[in-house]
Amino acid sequence: MTLEILTPEKKLYSGNVYGVMLPGITGLFEVLDKHAPMVSALGKGNLKVLKTKNDTESYSIQSGFVEVLNNKVTVLVEGATAL
Repeated sequence: MTLEILTPEKKLYSGNVYGVMLPGITGLFEVLDKHAPMVSALGKGNLKVLKTKNDTESYSIQSGFVEVLNNKVTVLVEGATAL
């Protein structure tokens, strides 16, 4: 699946991934390949990009939203920094 992490200033990440773990407003949740379409609000916390089952990359994010549609995950956040 394809993942894009966008802030108002720049595109922080774009590429094919195994999955992504996100800080929802009510707790952590994970999106994997062929996930059902959805839109969700995100809270402040850590976002973990699962490039493969064993290779990860993490970001500290501010609040935002995530959209999952047609095997593409778009994360829109107010701010983010790589960990």
